Amino acid sequence: MTKKDQKIRCPECGEVELIRDYERAELICTNCGLVIKEKMMDFGPEWRIFDKEQTKERVRVGAPATYTIHDKGLTTVIGWKDKDIYGRNLPPIRRAQIYRLRKLQRRLSVSDVIERNLVFALSELNRMASHLGLPKNVKESAAVIYRKAVELNLIKGRSIEEVTAAAIYAACRQCKIPITLDEISEVSRIEKKNLGRNYRFLAKKLHMLFPPANPIDYVPKFASELGLSSKVQNMAISIIKQASAKGITFGKGPKSIAAAAIYIAGMLMEERRTQKQIAEVARVTEVTIRNRYKELVEKLDLKTL
Repeated sequence: MTKKDQKIRCPECGEVELIRDYERAELICTNCGLVIKEKMMDFGPEWRIFDKEQTKERVRVGAPATYTIHDKGLTTVIGWKDKDIYGRNLPPIRRAQIYRLRKLQRRLSVSDVIERNLVFALSELNRMASHLGLPKNVKESAAVIYRKAVELNLIKGRSIEEVTAAAIYAACRQCKIPITLDEISEVSRIEKKNLGRNYRFLAKKLHMLFPPANPIDYVPKFASELGLSSKVQNMAISIIKQASAKGITFGKGPKSIAAAAIYIAGMLMEERRTQKQIAEVARVTEVTIRNRYKELVEKLDLKTL
């Protein structure tokens, strides 16, 4: 806790002893547990600098290591500007030397077959993740999964695009991101059948065990695309929880359950959406939504009209 935090008192109980949670970036009261501040920025230690030598010693530069770059972002890159440290233009002889060094550095950064494989695969991974709007943690997890597959020589006999797309889907399942095989298939231009086969292969060889997808994870995504309010989302989640408690969701597709629950919640909260609209968003058929709708209404004794 910093000196600034020590001056703050809890607005609920007036407690002075506060805890700063660096993982959640929150300031919490030790007495009542109230979150006083959130999304706090950590500027690091407050160093005092008295001369130029201390400025050089205490400067902190460089991006953190990342698995989404083939060399983890740890290699040195020679800048494209032909200027010295003082901003002056380099003489022609020095400029030609720097050009040769820059060219040599690019060649050495990709030295063998595995490096070339990673360069192409991770660029495809970043492209697909960008199109899908996936967060950074999912991209890092997908990159780690792909690197493990390369280390175990699981890429042999398979295209890089197929294994990369399968790694992205596995990372989404690992991080509980509601992305379907159809969405990844559209972005990666790989057939859904091949994508599913490669995903199952990776999961088996890398000993990855994922629980079945939860229909609740799909509700916010579908409701957002349909323009529904938070009341409809909460109602749909409540319906799914009731159905899960009674065992209605066992053996049913999570997307179809989520779509049917949203359809029922929309009618109950007077924010109706047609089965066709929901089917297009959920990527299921209207017949499937009708079947799940009838089961939920009958077994939960819901009155939607």
